[in-house]
Amino acid sequence: MEKKSGHRFVVQRHAATRLHYDFRLEMEGVLKSWAVPKGPSLDPADKRLAMQVEDHPVSYFDFEGTIPEGNYGGGTVMLWDVGIWEPLSPVPVKGKFVPGTDREASAMLKGGDFKIRLHGKRLNGDFALIHMKARRPGSKGTEWLLIKKQDDDVIKSYNIDDYQTSVLSKRTMGQIAGDEGSKEWTSSRPAAKGKLKAPWLAETLARLDRKKTKDSPAPDTEKHRGKKKQKKSR
Repeated sequence: MEKKSGHRFVVQRHAATRLHYDFRLEMEGVLKSWAVPKGPSLDPADKRLAMQVEDHPVSYFDFEGTIPEGNYGGGTVMLWDVGIWEPLSPVPVKGKFVPGTDREASAMLKGGDFKIRLHGKRLNGDFALIHMKARRPGSKGTEWLLIKKQDDDVIKSYNIDDYQTSVLSKRTMGQIAGDEGSKEWTSSRPAAKGKLKAPWLAETLARLDRKKTKDSPAPDTEKHRGKKKQKKSR
């Protein structure tokens, strides 16, 4: 286990078998990780499915580049957002969440109701990761929901596709994939073979793919369509 170096978080846009976003929190010496098919949202109305995956090494935090074909997670990886996270106390004060401790964070994660505050370039404010207790056929119990809490950083009708470039290099996914100078990451295990073992998950991801195809493509722009302008720099 690697030495803990802080409370960083990263969101990586990952074009693997299907395009998704990897949400990772530096915690207990590793990157606690969730695969979010539709990506995080700043609209509390969006309850994003987040599949918890294996912990990743802290050295993977700032990786942007390509994972060669044949490796687990093979595809293009973009640094979509980076920043700092802090745990929130499970007990609100006067109806508002207040900073918590690492011990509370560990207990909340284990209990399946994990509240955090993000300070990123694109994501800011309070979020909750809620473990889905109901088990569907074929489920491994790794299903969570990533939900934005009500605060000053809420943006209604948030569209993640408004943000198509890396916060590190300002490159698009296509530019990263086509750059011979991009970094490479060799996975510790080979790519999985065969179809997804959980039929319900395959159906969920297929519906997301159909919806994305139906929607008109968003322009490659950093312009925001929300009702208010974000305070933070993008």
